[in-house]
Amino acid sequence: MLLGRVIGTVVPAMLVDELSATPLLWIQPLDRDGQPEGEPLVCADGTRMAGPGQVIYWVASREAALTLDPSFVPVDDAIVGLVDDVTLYPPDHSSNNRSEDNGG
Repeated sequence: MLLGRVIGTVVPAMLVDELSATPLLWIQPLDRDGQPEGEPLVCADGTRMAGPGQVIYWVASREAALTLDPSFVPVDDAIVGLVDDVTLYPPDHSSNNRSEDNGG
């Protein structure tokens, strides 16, 4: 899953029937520090709850098509959840010592 921020809404001129009740939102992908990363993209909002400025997590490709109801609709990216908080932990250097502790 990937992080993003809702930066706008998309109103299509035409839409397949399966997506008629699904909001389409303009998303800015974010890196692990919450900074913009890459170009904005359109996500189908399967949660139907994301709003402006909301940090979300999203999936792409086949996983995106499976998240919506009905599944296998023609989408490339879909929002699968809202983010309440992000906590970054410092890199764990103890994993290098584990092999030494186990005799390896």
